[in-house]
Amino acid sequence: MPQLAKGGKFVFGWSIIGKNGCVQVPDKAIQEYSLLVDDKLILISGSKSSGGLAVSRPGLINQSIMKGLMHDHPEFKDYTLPEGEPVKWKGRYYCWVNISKEGIFKLPPKTRSCFKLRETDELLSIRGSNVAITMVVKGPLVEFAKNYEGTIKEYHC
Repeated sequence: MPQLAKGGKFVFGWSIIGKNGCVQVPDKAIQEYSLLVDDKLILISGSKSSGGLAVSRPGLINQSIMKGLMHDHPEFKDYTLPEGEPVKWKGRYYCWVNISKEGIFKLPPKTRSCFKLRETDELLSIRGSNVAITMVVKGPLVEFAKNYEGTIKEYHC
């Protein structure tokens, strides 16, 4: 896993949004965040400066300061909310999606629109907090990664 600059963030790779909004999560991110434990992911809209999304799982959300999401929106606990249906909570959009055993999830059209993402967008997967992996589409880290002379693995689905 490359570190783009001394003391800087570690990146897992580039995840390219494929047909029908499929996204392959980098292997090391799947392992580090145990993303296959729940078979469901919680997606969080990215910031205005970096775009993209953050990817977590219900178990990690329940142990974090974001556990209020599950309290305020119990439809996330029992999955009565349709898959990919964005809900605004504390200034960000959240939704849940299934993740396959191969580490692939799909961004339904409504989610892509809300998160301002398109097929073929390149998501730079970055080690975030201990709660979520960050997948960004713009900003200084993306520019730095594009000019990085080492190898950053690409993930396609």
